Amino acid sequence: MNTTPATDTGGVVGPGMLGTADVDTVIIGAGQSGLALGYYLAQQHRNFVILDAGTRVGDAWRSRWDSLRLFTPAKYNGLPGRPFPGDPLAFPTKDEQADYLEDYASRFHLPVRPHTAVTRLSHDGQRFHVTAGTQRWTTTNAVLATGACQLPKTPGFAAELPSDVVQLHSYNYKSPAQLKPGPVLVVGVGNSGAEIALETSRTHETWLAGKPSGEIPFRHGRTAARYFLPVVRFAGMHVLNTNTPVGRKALPKLAATATPLIRTKLADLGAAGVHLVPRVTGVQDGEVMLDDGQGLPVANVIWCTGFDEAYPWLDIPALPANWREQQHRGIVDTLPGLYLLGKDFIFAAASETLPGMCRDAKYLAKRLAATRAPQLPAEVQSRLAA
Repeated sequence: MNTTPATDTGGVVGPGMLGTADVDTVIIGAGQSGLALGYYLAQQHRNFVILDAGTRVGDAWRSRWDSLRLFTPAKYNGLPGRPFPGDPLAFPTKDEQADYLEDYASRFHLPVRPHTAVTRLSHDGQRFHVTAGTQRWTTTNAVLATGACQLPKTPGFAAELPSDVVQLHSYNYKSPAQLKPGPVLVVGVGNSGAEIALETSRTHETWLAGKPSGEIPFRHGRTAARYFLPVVRFAGMHVLNTNTPVGRKALPKLAATATPLIRTKLADLGAAGVHLVPRVTGVQDGEVMLDDGQGLPVANVIWCTGFDEAYPWLDIPALPANWREQQHRGIVDTLPGLYLLGKDFIFAAASETLPGMCRDAKYLAKRLAATRAPQLPAEVQSRLAA
């Protein structure tokens, strides 16, 4: 296995320094998908850099709520070249996953630049220009690996709630310690909403608003990790993808359908005393209004209402509005050299899972190798040949 430090191939300007570097590929985002692609590019001795706004690799996981655990067992949570350590049937905590990613980047000497928030990505007709503060990179290939959880969504009427109501999005929620005494309304019956409502019900009276989208037909846990999740993984990877007739038919429907509840069931919520109520429609006289006309006087609201995928720093006017949909396996058809990675349904139902994004990263690395040979500085070429 080749672990030649890719940092030696780029002449990359360090954080906080003024300058321009010419590289073959810029990966925006040092999450699991960006690191997986970085691994394969390092094997090709390519001249690339991975930019990330976080302080440390893995911070996107560390920032989530304290009790969060992954739905996938450890045996599926590794990246290429390094299995996830420990019990393969255990479900890692978000901090364990974050630490694994940080160790992975260090172990394979991947050229991650933390504290580097991209402020502009443009294209001059031939090459891309990536700007982050005083730093700039010129590149042939730009890979958007920023993940799905980018801009937290809350309804506009949230601003109409009284100022003394504690409002958090699931992105900012850490634990019940952030909440004031009094009832909690969790808005959104997805997996985040169900897990957070179950947690807050231990210390606060809790309402959960929304319409459930269904549940997986088995109990999540070690038995599922051994017998059922391998079947789900196989279907999501090899059956439900754009190469199969059933996949091409099913993927658009799946993309428009909310994810079913996985770990926390409606029965679990009922047993914990969580009150299931209809969806929220607005605010009136300081109370949250529900679809059935009921008003709820709440002290805390946690918005589990999802995220918007947005690239406000993408400054390429020629790109059509639906450019994200005009892609195949992460290759954006309307602008050669622009790629997506770590996005749901890029190729398969499992494209946003760790196994799926690793496969997508491997495919993308092969395509990059075929479209342009790596351009390495002469001194690096001589060192690699030695």
